[in-house]
Amino acid sequence: MFEQQPQTLREKVQKLANQSLAQSDPSAWFDILYTEAQGDAGQVPWAKLTPHPVLESWVSDRPVSGKGHSALVTGCGLGDDAETLAARGFEVTAFDISPTAIAWCRQRFPDSPVNYSVADFFNLDPAWRGQFDLVEDSRNIQALPLSVRSQIIEAIAALVAPGGSLLIITRHRDNHSEPEGPPWPLSDRDLAEFENWGLVEIQRQEFFEGDNTIKQLRVEYRRS
Repeated sequence: MFEQQPQTLREKVQKLANQSLAQSDPSAWFDILYTEAQGDAGQVPWAKLTPHPVLESWVSDRPVSGKGHSALVTGCGLGDDAETLAARGFEVTAFDISPTAIAWCRQRFPDSPVNYSVADFFNLDPAWRGQFDLVEDSRNIQALPLSVRSQIIEAIAALVAPGGSLLIITRHRDNHSEPEGPPWPLSDRDLAEFENWGLVEIQRQEFFEGDNTIKQLRVEYRRS
């Protein structure tokens, strides 16, 4: 996470994000960061080169194979979560706005069955709407400013198929705080917006990172 990185990297992320905001293109900074990393994952704050442990525990708690089911990993970064779901039998699509990140995924996993694609939350393929049995979003909504939060939530919710599940992994804040990001953690009010788009919260797990000081949530939704 951001606070576990050297101060200079945190400052770089904030500078890039602020420049993108000033240009009214809040997601433009991601590809700049990946490109300037020049293949060094240590220069990408969220790139751990392992699947998120909370996703791993969620998958391991479910004995059902993903075979015959589709999954989408949004903002997939360097691909570890997508590969985890593919290993469980899901037919996985994974996208990121950064062409550099997608090329990096393909280089890391040259024989992967995952369909890695370049895509933008603000202009997703209409053919993806309602098509995925499982959608995972790990820490992407929090990486975009509050001004576009409702738009991103609507876009993600629309991807879930009837009877499908959505898994959100995010930092959490109270409804009244005004965070200075990135990241911009989600509040309960933000999370409740998913229910406006036909999703029902099924399960919520709280956990902590960063010397147990950063409150996180894993929230599972289902479309009836």
